[in-house]
Amino acid sequence: MPTHPHPDTALAAALLDRWTALLGRVAAAGSADPAPFGDELLRRWSEPQRRYHTLSHLAAVLDVADRLADEAEDPDAVRLAAWFHDAVYAPERSENEERSARLAERVLPEAGVPATVTAETARLVRLTTTHEAAEGDRNGAVLCDADLAVLGGPPAAYAAYAAAVREEYAFVPDDAFREGRAAVLQQLLELPRLYRTPAAQSAYAVAARSNLLSELSALRP
Repeated sequence: MPTHPHPDTALAAALLDRWTALLGRVAAAGSADPAPFGDELLRRWSEPQRRYHTLSHLAAVLDVADRLADEAEDPDAVRLAAWFHDAVYAPERSENEERSARLAERVLPEAGVPATVTAETARLVRLTTTHEAAEGDRNGAVLCDADLAVLGGPPAAYAAYAAAVREEYAFVPDDAFREGRAAVLQQLLELPRLYRTPAAQSAYAVAARSNLLSELSALRP
């Protein structure tokens, strides 16, 4: 197994095992060793500018995607999209999702993933720009719900998430951050439904709305 230059070696090793198993199911027989591709993704998820978008977030999204797998049309495409959805992350840039999708389009064919699965993975990654999955988009619903599950955690966990996001944007002055963050929260609150799958709606919706409203209130004078 490759040596992991990651802050959490045990978590990185567990994630690499999950990646290897995933590629074992998805990639064509005789494809390249999936481990180097997984290790490069783990390196990206361990970059120093990250405070929330870390290996822990990746693991959490994969865990929820696993729990919601029966709701997806192609659970493994959703898992691949989870791996790539924040693989490119620079807080000061606005095109992270697009750059992450392009990374998937470049890497997955090299790893032996079929073109149809690669295209679906990239589509799902781009969907996380807005989290507005269309009616009937089962894969999109699962990925978006998994990515937004953090919003429906206990108040202390949500506070830790919000604090980590602020740390990622430490270069932004307080007034500008409050304005931008409030706009993001308002967008989420105005979605027709924050969660699209029944399981996620039941598990997270009530707490998420309370958490979002509480943070929004704290941000506004």
